Amino acid sequence: MARSLERRGRRSRAWPAAAVALGGVVAATAFAVQAFQGGPAVTAAPPVPAPDASVPEAAGTGTGGAAVLPRSAPVRLEIPRIGVRTPLMPLAKNPDRTVEVPPLSRAREAGWYRPGAAPGSRGAAVIIGHVDTARGPAVFYRLGELRPGDRVNVARADGRTAAFRIDSVERASKNGFPTRRVYGDPGYAAIRLITCGGRFDRATGHYVDNVIAYGRLLRPGAAEST
Repeated sequence: MARSLERRGRRSRAWPAAAVALGGVVAATAFAVQAFQGGPAVTAAPPVPAPDASVPEAAGTGTGGAAVLPRSAPVRLEIPRIGVRTPLMPLAKNPDRTVEVPPLSRAREAGWYRPGAAPGSRGAAVIIGHVDTARGPAVFYRLGELRPGDRVNVARADGRTAAFRIDSVERASKNGFPTRRVYGDPGYAAIRLITCGGRFDRATGHYVDNVIAYGRLLRPGAAEST
């Protein structure tokens, strides 16, 4: 697409406060804050479930082939095209089987969904970040500007860097979130970068869509020691 999926002209300078309430993926934390320039408080979207057994998740191994790299936690994410350089925090499932999101106090950082695949291992490694808060742009504010061919680098705890190429970027309604495409095992080392997008609904206090970038490991040799 010729234009960014995150069209800044549609977003008020008031910077509405919104968690990354990922339809079909994550639950937003329970909070209510004022918009930057005042107005009614806005709240996060209601919790939604994490993937269930109908969507198998790969965590670095599988019957369809060996892992590209052994499992190792990611520690840092770099996306040169959009100027992202962020440490990665681990995200888990909440007791209600929703998925954690980074706290708003760390909105300039992204998080890795730990129960899923690790970046560089077989499966879909899921990384989640906020698009903005009441204070301004957050870590994935420009995620919708990514294009096929853009590079994503993930430094791992084992000293290696897994380098990915973006294949596609889509904006999906939270009511029709592509759960299987995001979480399912594609048969290779993949990455999914997710944030909120589309129209901000002030009545509900959250964005109506998600922006999702899909990528794959460039090649086995692209996961190099640093």
